[in-house]
Amino acid sequence: MSILNQIKDEPNRWKSLFKIGGMAAILAAILLLIEIVIFAVWPQQTTAINLFTLFLANKFLGLLDFYLLEIIVYILFIPIFLALYISIKRINESFMLIALLLAITGISVFLSTNNPFSLLNLSDQYWAATTEVQKSVLLAAGQALIANTGQRAVGGFNMGFFLISISGFIISATMYKGDIFSKKTAYIGLLAFGISLFDYIRIIFIPTATLLLLIIAVTSGIFLIVWFVLVGRRLITLEIFD
Repeated sequence: MSILNQIKDEPNRWKSLFKIGGMAAILAAILLLIEIVIFAVWPQQTTAINLFTLFLANKFLGLLDFYLLEIIVYILFIPIFLALYISIKRINESFMLIALLLAITGISVFLSTNNPFSLLNLSDQYWAATTEVQKSVLLAAGQALIANTGQRAVGGFNMGFFLISISGFIISATMYKGDIFSKKTAYIGLLAFGISLFDYIRIIFIPTATLLLLIIAVTSGIFLIVWFVLVGRRLITLEIFD
C-alpha cells in the first residue's frame, strides 16, 4: 500500500473533537436562544436589591437572570474554538493561533468575573441579616459583584466577550478564505462578531443609548445563534486527514 493510501485510510484523529465541538456549538445556540427569551420575559435586574428580591422569590430564576446559561455557554466555547482552530489552521495558522489564545483568555476572564452563586449567597445573607448595617454592607457587596461582571446589559464593558468577538471575527475571516466552511457561514460570523465589536465603540461614545443597545444585542445575538448552528452542523460531519 502506498504512503498516500495509508494516509487516506488512517482514522481521522480529530474526528471526536470535531463532533464534540459541533454538538457543543449547537447546544450553545440553543442556550443562547433560551437566554434571549428569558431576558425578554423577565428583564434583567441591574441593582443588588432587585436581584436579592428576585432570588427570594425564585432562586433558579435569579440565577438565570444573572447569566447562569451564559456561564454554560462559555464552557462550551472551549471545545468549539479548539475544533475551529484544528479545522482551519491550515489556511492561516498564525491568525488562528492568535484567535484561539484570545478565545481562551476571553473564556477565562468571563468565568472568573461571573458567579451567580456568589450573588445568591449574598442574597441569603441579606434576608437573614438582623440589622440595617449588615444589610447595607451586603447590598454594597452585591452591587460591587454586579459591577465586577462587566456585562454590557448593566452598563459595563464585558472584556470576556470583547476578546471572544475579536477571536470570532478573525476565525470568520479565515473561514472565508478556505473551503471547509461555506461562505455563508463566514459572512454570518463576520456580521455577528462585527456588530458585537461595533457595540463596544457605542459603549465608549454613547453609553446610555438603551434602544441602540437593544437593537445591537438582538441583531448580533440572532446572527451568533445562526453561526453556531452552521458551524456545529459542519463540524459534526467534518473529516480532515493530516
